[in-house]
Amino acid sequence: MKRLQLTTLALISVLTLFSCGTKDVASDKMAAPVSGTYGPVKVNVSEAISVKAMLEKFKANPEENTFTFYGEMTEICSKAGCWVNIDKGNGETFMVRFKDHFTIPTNTTPGTGAYFHGVAHWDTVSVDLLRHFAEDAGKSESEIAKITEPKFELGFEADGISIAK
Repeated sequence: MKRLQLTTLALISVLTLFSCGTKDVASDKMAAPVSGTYGPVKVNVSEAISVKAMLEKFKANPEENTFTFYGEMTEICSKAGCWVNIDKGNGETFMVRFKDHFTIPTNTTPGTGAYFHGVAHWDTVSVDLLRHFAEDAGKSESEIAKITEPKFELGFEADGISIAK
C-alpha cells in the first residue's frame, strides 16, 4: 500500500512538472490583478503573451492574426480614451485602436499595464488620421503640420482590454 502511495505521489509530481509550460511572459507585472475591463470581449488574461512574443509571432505570419497580450501603455487618447500606444520594448510603439470605438478612462496614466485581446494587422494610416491622432494626443499645431506622409505600420484592433492595477 505504501509503495502504491509513493508511486502515485511520484506520478503526480512528474505530471505537475510537465504541465507547467514555459510561457513567454513580459515580466512579473503580467500577474498583476485587473482593475477594469472594457470592450465587448472579456479578456482571458491567462492566455496573455508578452508584446515581444506577439510581435515575433506576427512577424513569422504577417497575416491578420488574433492575439491576447500584455503591454504597457505609453500614450492614451486624452480626448476620449479610444486608442493607446504600446511600447514594443525597443523604444518604438504601435497603436491599439478599439473596435466599435469603445473607450477606457482618459485619466489612465502612461506606464499602466494592460491585457489586450484583438487582431494584429498591417495598416496604412492616412495623413488625416495621423493628424487626428496627434491632435488627440495633445500635440502642438506645428507638430501636427509636420505630418505629411501616410504610414504603413502594424495596427492592432482590440475588442477587449483589462487594465492591470
